[in-house]
Amino acid sequence: MFELARRKLLTVTGGASLLGSIVPAAAFASGTHRVTSSGHSTLHAPAITGRARPVLPLVMLDPGHGGKDPGAIGFSGTYEKHVAEAAATELHRQLIATGRYRVAMTRTSDHFIPLDGRVEMAHQHGASLFISMHADALLNKSVRGASVYTHSHGASDSQTAALARTENSADRYGGPLVRGATPEVQQILASLVTEEARKGSASMAGAVVSSFKNRINLLPHPQRHAAFAVLKSAQIPSVLVEMGFMSNRLDEAALRQAGHRAMVAGVMCQAVNRYFASEGAGLSG
Repeated sequence: MFELARRKLLTVTGGASLLGSIVPAAAFASGTHRVTSSGHSTLHAPAITGRARPVLPLVMLDPGHGGKDPGAIGFSGTYEKHVAEAAATELHRQLIATGRYRVAMTRTSDHFIPLDGRVEMAHQHGASLFISMHADALLNKSVRGASVYTHSHGASDSQTAALARTENSADRYGGPLVRGATPEVQQILASLVTEEARKGSASMAGAVVSSFKNRINLLPHPQRHAAFAVLKSAQIPSVLVEMGFMSNRLDEAALRQAGHRAMVAGVMCQAVNRYFASEGAGLSG
């Protein structure tokens, strides 16, 4: 019976050539199998995967506020949400242009996203770095300059504590189902942040300050920390960058200008490059 089956198989396929061209199923899956124009199958050496380009790190950009949450409103009526989106879009363009990163944004249009939703997006994308971009307001309208913040249960100073309270209250726009965490929950979340994420966040904050120096006006002691809800990821190094304050006439006027936002994005791009270089991530170029 086996001999009869063998003969039928040879007859259907056109002769004994089949016996030399039986192809393992794995060859089809790996792409090493090819059928020639004459109908014969050939096997090729497997592809070399050891030289494959490593997956580029993903940077998640988070333009603050949006939709029914305008953020701070400047003297001339400029909305923080529009400034944040414009600056993040320009930074997205510059980061992509380096060829070193994949880049995603929590929003690319004017819509509201709860704070937890922004953090969740970073996790869903498998982000290596999270950057939230803002231009808030202070009661003291004379204060101007950029600054960068990392997550901590305790605030580095009273001004930063006030900023964190303002930012964490953004969820009030989301209705009864979206509310900021209580101080007790914030303390628990802060304790869950891994040491690796803390070090990464501090490293990125330092890179921002170094890149901004002599280019963008900075606050005194520009590297600060507080319990910002949007920075509470336990695994992803995260920073919040204040590009300036809408409560200050000079900062607002500057942030309204595309050229100034492009300069801010440029030094931010430099900071990202410094961060990944210091972290030893294998970047191309």
